[in-house]
Amino acid sequence: LVLIGAVLSMIASARVNSTFNKYARVRSMSGMTGAQTAEAILRSRGIHDVRVEHIRGNLTDHYDPTKKVVRLSDSVYGSTSVAAIGVAAHECGHVMQHHEGYAPLNFRTALVPAANIGSKLGIPIILVGLLLGSNPILVNIGIWVFSLAVLFQVATLPVEFDASRRALACIEQYGIVTSDERKKSAKVLKAAAYTYVAAAAAAILQLLRLLMLFGRRDD
Repeated sequence: LVLIGAVLSMIASARVNSTFNKYARVRSMSGMTGAQTAEAILRSRGIHDVRVEHIRGNLTDHYDPTKKVVRLSDSVYGSTSVAAIGVAAHECGHVMQHHEGYAPLNFRTALVPAANIGSKLGIPIILVGLLLGSNPILVNIGIWVFSLAVLFQVATLPVEFDASRRALACIEQYGIVTSDERKKSAKVLKAAAYTYVAAAAAAILQLLRLLMLFGRRDD
């Protein structure tokens, strides 16, 4: 089960990188950069309290709601490709969600502290339980704590899909890309979505493995 999850994650990561690199070589007819795209979308949506900044790295793009800043990576910020435009617009999709109080985003945000605890302490609690003579209480607590991290991965999916939907609607509506370019941007965002699906699947498989392993132990 763990191997399946790892393979899914590797395939998804390779796919998003290859798809992004392919369309990063396709220049948009508008000539707008990722940064200009983000700024144009935010202005058009009446959002004036969010900054657009550059961040180092490759595909490290994200929206920080605590500081109200969209950070775009080296391959997106100054690029005029349809790939960069799609990614920049996707991050603006998250800004729109935050601005509108999108319920799934609020739910995922509320899960962050619990998910951090689950990802860091779930397995260690299980191991402590095993070291203490297979203590079933600690093992079960560890599984429940780990399940919080799994829940966060699952809750991420509708948030990411919705951000991409908003992104594609905006870049076409505001004339940032042509209809054909929109399809290419959509391929990049679809590939990126697979990474979240793979992460959720891997987390679920890990949880299923724990349940099967320690369920048998209890029997």
